[in-house]
Amino acid sequence: MSRRYTTYPPSESRAGRIGAIVGRILSNILIFALLSIGVYWLFTLVDTPSQRKQRVRNEVMEGELTAITARYDTVQQVLDNVIERDRNVFRILFESEPYDFAENASEGRWQSRERLARKSETELYREFNERIANFESNERHLASQIERITKAADSLGSKMDNIPAIQPVINPRLTLLTAPYGMLIHPFYKSLVSHQGVDYTIPTGSRVFATADGKVKEVKTRKTTSGRYIIIDHGGGYETQYSHLSRIDVKKGQKVRRGDIIGLTGNSGLSLSPHLHYEVKFKGMRVDPIHYFFMELSPHDYQRMIKISQSGMQSFD
Repeated sequence: MSRRYTTYPPSESRAGRIGAIVGRILSNILIFALLSIGVYWLFTLVDTPSQRKQRVRNEVMEGELTAITARYDTVQQVLDNVIERDRNVFRILFESEPYDFAENASEGRWQSRERLARKSETELYREFNERIANFESNERHLASQIERITKAADSLGSKMDNIPAIQPVINPRLTLLTAPYGMLIHPFYKSLVSHQGVDYTIPTGSRVFATADGKVKEVKTRKTTSGRYIIIDHGGGYETQYSHLSRIDVKKGQKVRRGDIIGLTGNSGLSLSPHLHYEVKFKGMRVDPIHYFFMELSPHDYQRMIKISQSGMQSFD
């Protein structure tokens, strides 16, 4: 049997072949796209076992996060209430506003940044040079002062041990100082009076230390407005007094050294609550004891204590 061949014009056969090829390519592309979409939706809608486990874990974690967030909000509200109640107690007890170190420091930093942001580069450069010059001048001045103080300290020799230079109680965080030296509201008479020492709010029975070497000048165990108190003569014009004690462990005429335990804190005498009233005298004049804690206070701690003393608190005696 002979084969039959259909013949096309050259131009028509070439166009037909190209059309067939293009049709097949387009149909393949369409099939591939449909298959890809189907596979994508299959994997999207149908979870694998590991995906199902992970989804369950995520749901559990979301529920726990929601519960923790709710608990955090509740605790924060309680904490805010406690802080506000503490401030109210402070206002009632000391008749003054609490001092907020963090808030004041943060406000000062933002004000400083805003002030610098408004300056031009020339102004900033000029201010920077002025600050450097001031620092250099202050450094020279401080160096001369340190040299002078060092020479004075060396000349004192062992007499340095007779200068009150530590706090009379253990107060590393400076949180026990509650009433400074100066004009304060009297806790009983509610009038402005001169408070001639500092008050430490501290539980009864806490140890009281001699702040320098010396000899016990006076011991009072009878009822007085200062309660039971001790006066130590340190020589060189210095005296210290420790009032409202619950117990006295030294006798008149006894020699003591800095750091010796001389008694225990209490609430004796005219006292609002358990505390220690501490005074420093120099040549018969009462002075601010805060300036005599230099053996245990860093410059930062000293500045912090000064800020505490500026909060205008009420005395305890």
